[in-house]
Amino acid sequence: MSDAASIALPPGGAVIGIGCDLIDVDRIEQIIKRHGDRFLAKTFTDEERAYCSTLTFPHKHYAARWAAKEAVAKAFTTGIGEHLDWTSISVYHGERQEPLIRLDEKAQKLLSEVGGTGVLISLSHTETHAMAFATIVRS
Repeated sequence: MSDAASIALPPGGAVIGIGCDLIDVDRIEQIIKRHGDRFLAKTFTDEERAYCSTLTFPHKHYAARWAAKEAVAKAFTTGIGEHLDWTSISVYHGERQEPLIRLDEKAQKLLSEVGGTGVLISLSHTETHAMAFATIVRS
């Protein structure tokens, strides 16, 4: 996997695509209750599951990661499916605890095909909703 988000847009850089997603935290909590580990393994990487499972309210953090994956897929204009798997996109934290995106080989190839060099992400959540905004950039 590549750490595609550890970049900032320099002067002369370009925005290739943007995506945004908003999800009801309760929806993710209900899916987890209904489908458990099968859903989690299909949707989130080992690293994401390990991180979220240590938190008091993991469903909020799973919801934010779901929104991030959707936002990145929208920025690529492909959605999840033929070109991207749920686990092609992973959220992790940088040195300052900022959210960053890690792409697998399949997603990294797509990033190159669209002319991007990185993906920037912003996440937020409340008690009821999680949202993400993704930007594919070329530096």
